[in-house]
Amino acid sequence: MLTSLAFIFLLGFLLSSIFQKIKLPGLLGMLITGILLGPYALNLLDHKILTISPDLRQLALVIILTRAGLNLDIGELKKVGRPAVLMCFVPACFEILGILILAPRLLNISLLEAAIMGTVLAAVSPAVIVPRMIKLMEEGYGTKKGIPGLILAGASVDDVFVIVLFTAFTSLAAGNQVAAGDFISIPVSIVVGLFVGVILGLFLSFLFQKIHMRDSAKVIILLGISFLLIELEKQLKSILPLSGLLAIMTMGVALYKSYPVLAKRIATKFNQLWVAAEIILFVLVGATVDIRYAVNAGVLSAVVVLGALVFRMAGVFICLLKTELTLKERFFCMLAYLPKATVQAAIGTIPLSMGLSCGKSVLTIAVLSIIITAPLGAFLIDFSYPRLLHKENSPHRK
Repeated sequence: MLTSLAFIFLLGFLLSSIFQKIKLPGLLGMLITGILLGPYALNLLDHKILTISPDLRQLALVIILTRAGLNLDIGELKKVGRPAVLMCFVPACFEILGILILAPRLLNISLLEAAIMGTVLAAVSPAVIVPRMIKLMEEGYGTKKGIPGLILAGASVDDVFVIVLFTAFTSLAAGNQVAAGDFISIPVSIVVGLFVGVILGLFLSFLFQKIHMRDSAKVIILLGISFLLIELEKQLKSILPLSGLLAIMTMGVALYKSYPVLAKRIATKFNQLWVAAEIILFVLVGATVDIRYAVNAGVLSAVVVLGALVFRMAGVFICLLKTELTLKERFFCMLAYLPKATVQAAIGTIPLSMGLSCGKSVLTIAVLSIIITAPLGAFLIDFSYPRLLHKENSPHRK
């Protein structure tokens, strides 16, 4: 397993650096590393690594969402108001609608199968978006109007909404009944996640002010609590819906609000952790990609993916109507909401493993969406933000 980790870190870092040198997103190099090392190409990764891959990817997400919370000023988010709420579900609904219109006609599948495909595609990738929005905050781009915070908040809740819909549609396809309570769990999990995160953040702020300890010890405590929140979400699933990832980010937000000086110091520690976590995350996402599905997908599958993105961008535009954002700023938000990766890697194989007739089509679309949108979205964000967003004289973070 250590040899596999060596391959992941060394080759992932090398290809990431090469792609950055030629002005392309480093994550593209990491994805390619995963594809090459993975079981569908050179098969150089130990099966133990692949077995714990979902947990390692979850670990990386915990690090980046905690880092996001420690950088997010809730005061800026309040300025945005209504659009921040709409961004949590409207773009995803538009993308699912796009799949419902396009997929049955182009891929010859039923409406229910298209709905399952739509929920797999509709989840945006926090792993791609969050570090880029943090970078915008640090450099002062769009912070006056709260644009990075708006996208951060929407991307974090978007996944909760989509995964609940995915679970409901796959249950229908498997012949199980879906109760109204399954959909009620969406707002409940969001509210409970926010509440738990705020309480924990305030408690940690109090604890860290009363008990002196090194910042590295505080990082360990934050990580330990974050892991417990992920497990708590699983254990309470049938009793009380809870969004663990949202609670983790909210915990960081509450800590920043109540103890900003400490939050900035801890955020620096998480920045350092992210250097390794990012490589692990995207290499292992790449390792889940069976390139044969992408090769055999055909033009029509790519048209479905790209067509759905047009619907998604329309949804973002509608969310931002009657705001103070300029057309350039709205266009940036539309581009920033394109990347897919982590959720598609996590749930793309489920319909196939359930024996659903649409399983192979859904997996193909999931693989294509990662290959197309993760590097494309990352490139468009990196390329466009200096051109579309206004930079404040005093950056949000130094």
